Amino acid sequence: MIETSRVNRGKKKKHKGKKLKFFFLILLLLIGSGLLYMYVQYQSAFNESNKDTDLHQEKVPFNGVKTKGKVNVLLLGIDSRGEEKSRTDTIMIAQYDTNAKTAKLASIMRDSYVEIPEHGGNKINSAYSIGGAELLRKTIKENFDVDVQYYALVDFEGFSAMIDNAFPDGLEVDVQKRMSKDIGMVIEPGVQQLNGKQALAYVRFRKDAESDFGRIKRQQEILGKVTNELFSLNGIVKAPKLIGTMQPYINTNFDNTQILPLATSYLSNKDEGIQTLRIPVDGAYAPKRYQRAGAVLELDLEKNKNALKEFLGES
Repeated sequence: MIETSRVNRGKKKKHKGKKLKFFFLILLLLIGSGLLYMYVQYQSAFNESNKDTDLHQEKVPFNGVKTKGKVNVLLLGIDSRGEEKSRTDTIMIAQYDTNAKTAKLASIMRDSYVEIPEHGGNKINSAYSIGGAELLRKTIKENFDVDVQYYALVDFEGFSAMIDNAFPDGLEVDVQKRMSKDIGMVIEPGVQQLNGKQALAYVRFRKDAESDFGRIKRQQEILGKVTNELFSLNGIVKAPKLIGTMQPYINTNFDNTQILPLATSYLSNKDEGIQTLRIPVDGAYAPKRYQRAGAVLELDLEKNKNALKEFLGES
């Protein structure tokens, strides 16, 4: 009886061992299939997007200083396929504080009149056309005493492609007014499902009483919606394809290996949302006109500098 019992136990152990091996084999196959699927999604999207952009991928000079515990990125929206002498249409500083787990976005209006190092007074967006991302970084540092470590040049065509991929049924937006002038289409007021080209037109529209002020508001609104989607469970599943779609349209010195830990950290605290700021702040600017620069926003530099530094925790 004892011998029979031992034999039965031995058979059960072998059977259990086979089950365990089979389970791990299936698990490995699933993981392998998933990784292969992700790679195929990424590569096919990358190849498709790469046909449509002339944005130069070579790193550009950029000598920003790292801030301890914070990741600061200068986001520049460009309109001319990455041509060096183009003016940037969008200037933002995106920050993620790895200690406080907070995400912030500061938009600097392109008509802000500032001193450009070695080039005198002009609109801040002309710094990019004169000396690229590095001169724009120096300009922000000199005027606002804020430095950024990373840059990201984003071709607007990439923004449009990303919207179409992330929101195949369109991005839901509550449009506040009819928009048509200088955007090549008509966007009606009310809740709309905007495709990529419509969303791009929505964030670039400025021919109304609000001008660039309204545009900044819409840019921050759309970026918030897109970020929430990308960092949702649904967005993570789409991530390889979205990254493949966007990569040819972005020139950055940000290392891909840094993205995953930051994304994981943000995901665990995303309920906090993204805090936003506009420079100039209310009550700290006045419209003015200069012969060289045209219509500009004359800044109360001290007030705006203090506001930006306080917002980014640099004071």
